[in-house]
This record gives sequence, C-alpha cells and structure tokens, in this order.
Amino acid sequence: MNFKLWVRPFESLGKRDSMAIAGLWIILIAGYWIIATSGDKKLFPSPEQVWHGFVALYNEGLVVHIASSLWLCLQATLISIVFSLLIAYAYPIPLLRPLSKTMSQLRYLPLTGITFYLTIRVTNARTMQIWVLVIFMSLYFITSLMAVIKDIAQEEIDHARSLKCSRWEILWQVIIKGRADYVIDVLRQNLAITWMMLVTVESILIAAGGLGVLIKNSDKFMNHGRILALQIVILLVGLGIDLALTTVRKSVFRYSKFN
Repeated sequence: MNFKLWVRPFESLGKRDSMAIAGLWIILIAGYWIIATSGDKKLFPSPEQVWHGFVALYNEGLVVHIASSLWLCLQATLISIVFSLLIAYAYPIPLLRPLSKTMSQLRYLPLTGITFYLTIRVTNARTMQIWVLVIFMSLYFITSLMAVIKDIAQEEIDHARSLKCSRWEILWQVIIKGRADYVIDVLRQNLAITWMMLVTVESILIAAGGLGVLIKNSDKFMNHGRILALQIVILLVGLGIDLALTTVRKSVFRYSKFN
C-alpha cells in the first residue's frame, strides 16, 4: 500500500487501499467512542448500553416495527412516484406547465400547516401519515424531475427532430425513456429525505407502530442507549434501501452515466 496516495487529490485507489482506509476510520471512530464513554461524565451511551438497547428492542418486536415503517414508506413512495411523474412530464406541455411550476414552488410550505389541515380532513391516523409523506415527497420529487427535464440539451431534441420524430415521440423517446435512469437516481436521493421524515411523522402521528414510535417512547424515558441503537437501525435500513435502488439501476440501465 502506498500511503502517499491516500492524501493525493483525485487519486483512484484500489480495493485494498479503500478497505484499509475504511478500516482505519472504523478504528478511529470506535476508539473515540470508547474514550468518550469512559469516566464519570459520559458524552454518549457506552457500547454495552447500546448493545443492551438492541437486545431490548428486539425482544419488544423491533422487526415488526421496521416492517411497519417500510410498508408505510412503500405505500407513500408508490403514490408519490405516480403523481410526481405525471406532474413533471406535463412540464413540456404549455397548457400544463403552470401546474408543474406551481407544484414545484409549494415545497416551501411548512409541514406543520399541511399536517394541521389533514387532521381536519382525515380521521384515520395511518392514512394521515401516508398523505403527509406523499405530499412532502412529491413536492421535492417533482422539483428534481423538472430539473432533469430542463437539463436536457437542445441538441438531443434537434437530433430527434432530424429523425422525423413527432413532438409526442420526442416527449416519449427523449424525455421519458431517455431519462428513465435519472428517475431512479432522483428517487434514490429523495427517498433518503423521506426515510428521515417518516420517522418524524411516525413519532408525531402515532398510529400503527413503527420506528418513530420506538424513538418517542425511548426519548420519553431518556433511554439514550436505546435511542442510539434505534438511530443505528434507521441508518442501516436506509443504507439497505439505497443499495437496493442502486443495484436496480445498475441492473436495468447497465450503460447509465451513473454506473
């Protein structure tokens, strides 16, 4: 291993060096954690407390709560994808362009106001959770998709016209099919925000369990070991979702610029 390469900007490292750097950071973080949790004044819960938190959470049905959060996230994501794609792909059509722009600008609305309105209109707490997430995710998803559409080079559209493609064929071939890999990458990025937001929504609107409910209950009793254990679980599940979407994109779009 050439340690000089580790600090050289824009250097491409091999798998061995990358694994060594990852191992070094793990050792540094673990060492800091042990030092920070030693002595009388502890900054963080100790590894032992976190482990006991994991065990206690597992015995209390952690897997069921993870499944509940994933199911809620899946429902909100599917509804949001359909709605966002329709609104974003309407942008090139002049009659519908103001609708797309307006939906994009609504991302500045505070979530508390949306939640208050839904509490008046929706009586089922689980349904309210879904629609809060759908609204939140759709506004940012639409904005990101519109940015992808606006970024399409005029040369691509001109090339399609030179091939005698109609305007509707250009919409289908260049914008919809031609940017399908971008859609998955935009979904991956926005889903990370939604996953963080989901835990907050679950903790505010307690309905049918979920990781947010576990965090709220742990916070109520100031159980820091359980809280940190839950944070680790949420991070790992989120990384799993990200890895799954990345794998799908690489499998379906093998020649994508993101691969």
